[in-house]
Amino acid sequence: MDGHGIGQPVPRVEDDRLMRGRGEFIADIRLAGMRDLAFVRSPLAHARIRAVRKPAGAEGGVFVAGDLAGVQPIVANSALPGFKTSVQPILAHDKVRYVGEPIAVCVADNRAAAEDLAAAVEVDFEELPPIVDMRAALTTPIRVHEHWPDNVFLETFVSIAAERLADPAPIVVRRRLRTARQCMSPMEGRGVVATWDRRMEQLLVYTSTQLPHIVRNGLAGCLGLDQARIRVVAPDVGGGFGYKGILLAEEVCAGYLARHLGHPVRWIEDRREQLVGNANCREHDYDVTVHAEADGTLIGIDAEAVVDAGAYSAYPFSACLEAAQVASILPGPYVMPAYRCRTFSAATNKPPILPYRGVARAGVCFALEVMLDAVARQGGLDPVEVRLRNLVPAEAMPFDNITGKHFDSGDYPACLRRAVAAIDVPAVRRRQVEATGVHRIGLGFSVFCEQAAHGTSVYAGWGIPMVPGFEQAVARMTPDGGLELRVGIQSHGQGLETTLAQVAHEILGVPLAAIRVVHGDTAMTPYSTGTWGSRCMVMAGGAVAAACTELAERIAAIGAHLLQAAVDQVQVGRGIVVGPHGEVPIADVARTWYLRPQDLPDGVAPGGLEVTAGYKPTRDSGTFSYAAHAVVVEVDTELGDVRILDYAICEDGGRLINPMIVDGQVVGGVAQGIGTALYEEMPYDAFGQPGAATLADYSLPGATEVPIVRIDHMETLSPLSFFGQKGIGEGGAIGPPAAIANAVNDALAPLGVELTELPITPRRILTALLARQS
Repeated sequence: MDGHGIGQPVPRVEDDRLMRGRGEFIADIRLAGMRDLAFVRSPLAHARIRAVRKPAGAEGGVFVAGDLAGVQPIVANSALPGFKTSVQPILAHDKVRYVGEPIAVCVADNRAAAEDLAAAVEVDFEELPPIVDMRAALTTPIRVHEHWPDNVFLETFVSIAAERLADPAPIVVRRRLRTARQCMSPMEGRGVVATWDRRMEQLLVYTSTQLPHIVRNGLAGCLGLDQARIRVVAPDVGGGFGYKGILLAEEVCAGYLARHLGHPVRWIEDRREQLVGNANCREHDYDVTVHAEADGTLIGIDAEAVVDAGAYSAYPFSACLEAAQVASILPGPYVMPAYRCRTFSAATNKPPILPYRGVARAGVCFALEVMLDAVARQGGLDPVEVRLRNLVPAEAMPFDNITGKHFDSGDYPACLRRAVAAIDVPAVRRRQVEATGVHRIGLGFSVFCEQAAHGTSVYAGWGIPMVPGFEQAVARMTPDGGLELRVGIQSHGQGLETTLAQVAHEILGVPLAAIRVVHGDTAMTPYSTGTWGSRCMVMAGGAVAAACTELAERIAAIGAHLLQAAVDQVQVGRGIVVGPHGEVPIADVARTWYLRPQDLPDGVAPGGLEVTAGYKPTRDSGTFSYAAHAVVVEVDTELGDVRILDYAICEDGGRLINPMIVDGQVVGGVAQGIGTALYEEMPYDAFGQPGAATLADYSLPGATEVPIVRIDHMETLSPLSFFGQKGIGEGGAIGPPAAIANAVNDALAPLGVELTELPITPRRILTALLARQS
């Protein structure tokens, strides 16, 4: 090979040969006659709508719920027992359930005029008491949805050998832990442009989404259109992280109005809308008790977890995903004989939650890893030794853990040891001893595993509107010898144009410059559940490999004829077909098939040089990548400031298709994990009013807050994927909150202080220090 196949650090290619030929964001799209939309949003968290009054002369420019004839609400069900269905109106009509919920949509020639029109709309409310605290939601007589008996979308319960937890144990540690509500904050917000194509009798929707085919499903249901009459295109999306992984009421409104008004319409989300009115994430509350032997060997975990799911169940993942996952993944990569966990998805008067990068794993890792450090402190043990004593050993792989998670491959203890070696623990401990005054040094670790590319066997029982099955890809040679790949996933920063091209290059040897990857367009790509769950390189990579492998067989048949050899005498690779007495370029094979078919006898590659192939692992329980994070911090006990001094990671993503891109994914995730650990928080007051409406109020880590991250790679191949690769797109965001929290607690332990709530802000540090002194 020429160094462009899998395992090579090929830089991301951003020219039109590999890009999908769009190269523009929603805000860049200009269509003749396009008009802008602005939404009237609720200023109250919980209220009845008594009346909506349109301004005089605004006929045809202001639309309320009653004007959207035939439009159906958004409903995201689940088949899990006890799940309660919420009905999310496209425009609220009888009641609002969170600040920022859309009530009316205004149409004008430009955004400023549309906003002026929205400001003139008057809404009469009867204010109701809001539910702001997720634990209070479990007991209050107030209801977010009046027809429900309580405020719980779903309660789950797992109990395995829990009777052992009633026995006395040498070490018993109990803590309450909490993670703050966050706002996913990509630099590029969401947006949608919709137009009705009269010639095609088709709705064309450009929208910043991670899953165009799923959005088409949702739009068809809400608008009452056949799916063939809807085309969804995802142009350059910018950051996604799960934020752009749902069906939006704004998308439904735009689709309806484009058809109803007969001209294109556009909505571009501004930062206030992103922070206040759209989906949040990460707000968890844990009550965890860990039982262990005197040497730190785990006996079991007894836990209750509440997830603040907001007011509605978001389509397609539903409100059950986050909390139900907590129950199944809380044991992490550790062995234990007993486990009990009850979870609640609580409905509150806040925006719906979304599965942010890492989904429930960032909160679970924080809760579990902080508890393991607490076990070590209570038992006078080394926190690294406690982990090593309980991690699944390499010789046990593949391993089914206590909740039935199937760990496909790996060496978790070796991963932790390599992270420990990279951080140089003895040197850090010496610095701790030498540190004087207000500056305290701390060292923290976290270990986690990341399930990725899990499919039907996992999600079938959930019964949510989207269950992943086979992933498909189209591989097509062009008459000039180029290769076109069409995939249903959507690339928004993962470098999939490059890595999928590397997969094809590995099998066929077609130069990267001659490979074009097409994605993000329901009219041009096979059906897919989209880009989420770190699934793309396992699933779409596998589908591309399967399609290219079958294509190679057809190329071989034609090449064998041109070389006057038997098919079993030739090989395809390096962009050529090689026979016993010569070779022929794949480009010549393509030209012969397309332009000189008379040179081929009947029966040679009758299916042509275009292949559609589906891919699904023989066991679709998911691959499990994993990592150990090690961090050194300095805590200023006068200012409450935390400074990260060193950060080392050892991770195992199986076969690395492109190590450079993997490093970029890990470092980007770490930056977001640092935000979770130290900065990001969307507070709500007692009236359900959000406390941050601009980035001046909502703190994000910047370049100066993200340290140099040193990454060590292991490559334990997965037996479940085409090349042994594992999904790794979310792992960088999972480990930092736990590792940083443990480092801060390690620094403050001599002062008797332990923090169990994220983010660890200066206020929380100083409050804890003052409480200890009083």
